[in-house]
Amino acid sequence: MTAMADTNASLTTAPESLLATLLHLGRRARQAGGAAELRFLLVNETISLVPYRQGAFWSHDNGVEALSGVSHLDPQSAYVQWLEHWCKSGSGAAAAAFNTDLRSLPATAVGADWEAWLPPFLAVVSLGKTEHFDGGQLLLARDTPFSAAELALLEEWAAIWTAAYVAARPAKWHLGLKKRLFRRKWTWPVLGLGLAAASFMPVSLTVLAPADLIPLEPAVIRAPMDGVVSRMQVVPNQQVSAGQPLFEFDRVALASRLEVAERTLLTSRAEYRRNAQRALFDADSKGELAILQSQIEEKAAEVNYLRELNRRSEVRSPQDGIVLLDDVSEWTGKPVVTGERVLVVADETRTQIEAWLSSADMIAFSGQAPVTLYLDADPVNPLQARLDYVAHEAELRPEGHYAYRVRASLLPDDQGGQQPRVGLKGTAKLQGERVPLIYWVLRRPWAALRGWIGW
Repeated sequence: MTAMADTNASLTTAPESLLATLLHLGRRARQAGGAAELRFLLVNETISLVPYRQGAFWSHDNGVEALSGVSHLDPQSAYVQWLEHWCKSGSGAAAAAFNTDLRSLPATAVGADWEAWLPPFLAVVSLGKTEHFDGGQLLLARDTPFSAAELALLEEWAAIWTAAYVAARPAKWHLGLKKRLFRRKWTWPVLGLGLAAASFMPVSLTVLAPADLIPLEPAVIRAPMDGVVSRMQVVPNQQVSAGQPLFEFDRVALASRLEVAERTLLTSRAEYRRNAQRALFDADSKGELAILQSQIEEKAAEVNYLRELNRRSEVRSPQDGIVLLDDVSEWTGKPVVTGERVLVVADETRTQIEAWLSSADMIAFSGQAPVTLYLDADPVNPLQARLDYVAHEAELRPEGHYAYRVRASLLPDDQGGQQPRVGLKGTAKLQGERVPLIYWVLRRPWAALRGWIGW
């Protein structure tokens, strides 16, 4: 009697234990933090409900998504590829859960090498389709057949898990749209007509070009003579006024030449006076006076020239503005030639846009075409401008490619208030003519294709 009582107690306890396990798994599924945790729970924790050696989760959306005992899934591995082949082949009936003996199936159904991946008995549990989930399969493999009771438990657990998985994963609107719309016969013709009509919709053809802000009507200060820069009297970004000294040349050699020229002029004038007195009594001396007068004028011109150079050796600012200069130390003691650019004095409140348009983006622009400058330092507040001109010839840029110089003037609305300083860089969007949408989309690909195939 005692043995029979113990047997009856074990029989009543086992279903209660399985039910408690099923409820525990359901609670864990509802409390899961996301879809990844649910996939891990499905292939690894189901063993507490039904024993198995290997588990896998396959979905119609993404194929094999999880394997038991594996933290990182390699989609290119041979095992995953075999599972993909098995699930896509549709092996098995349409039942919610069924048991399969792989040894009894023909080799063409699952491949000739199933023994390298799975035990002989495989339980396949279907995961139902919903509006935002196309469904899938749970595959469990072990060395003994699965009973009908175990398949029933797996079927119930699959329904609980699918509900939690659909609630946890992000909804994919296109799945429902595909079912409701794209499977109808009239959808594709109407969509094709709509795309054809939209391809001829006129849009503005725009191109992008790197740009920066440069001064408007700057005063470029160049070397007025050959010499050595003795001292820079300004620093970068210094505010200067008209007539303020900017830099000066070394005057040692110039002062020596001026002194020699002045002494030579004095000597020529003294000799002229001496010969003028002799000319009163000597007729031959009168003929030398014209020569001496020419020499005096020549020496006087040289003295005036050297005095002018001495005056110009101190370069002054021609206007009010700020000094645009890279580094003062680079110019101190540097020899320069006449006309060499040294610095720029510009009005910081008057700026314009200079952009460099690549040859591939050289399109037709109308007069005063709109230009928008997006500064790297302030991309939220673009500057509006009007196109002034585009250079006719491309120039070789330091980057090694040819580009066309573009100048644009800022609109008066953008000139008020706080001004963007000279030197800020950004991206300019130049607006061209209105073209069909299909041309706007295919212009660059078609140009690249023609350059590659040659027609």
